[in-house]
Amino acid sequence: MKILVINGPNLNMLGIREPDHYGRETYADLIAKIEKHCSAKGIEVKTYQSNHEGDLVDAIQSAYGKMDGIVINPGAYTHTSIAILDAVKSVAIPTVEVHISKVEEREDFRQISYVRLACVKTITGHGTDGYIEAIDYLAEGK
Repeated sequence: MKILVINGPNLNMLGIREPDHYGRETYADLIAKIEKHCSAKGIEVKTYQSNHEGDLVDAIQSAYGKMDGIVINPGAYTHTSIAILDAVKSVAIPTVEVHISKVEEREDFRQISYVRLACVKTITGHGTDGYIEAIDYLAEGK
């Protein structure tokens, strides 16, 4: 099993940006958690983060024919990016959308998720453990 974990804008600022919403774990902590979990499960994982929409599209497209699943936290692009939606649809790789905070209880604009339309599952409000849940979901072939 090969999984690509993609993080969008500002996720590199974990631990610094709005810790009341996103916690105090850093981005490095998140990556270490993911890599440790995947190693224990025998899952090959690649992680990627960018603040640029086109780079995220490129990362999704590069997974075509190489990855068995994608975990994506598109950050603010969740609510604005049809390009990311179209990229996920184009590669037809099972994709799970993850959000650290409980977006459904936040601002009105956060209620819209374009990428969700192409995802097999969405996990919100479970902190960084949501990534682990998403990886396990994909690994179990749900």
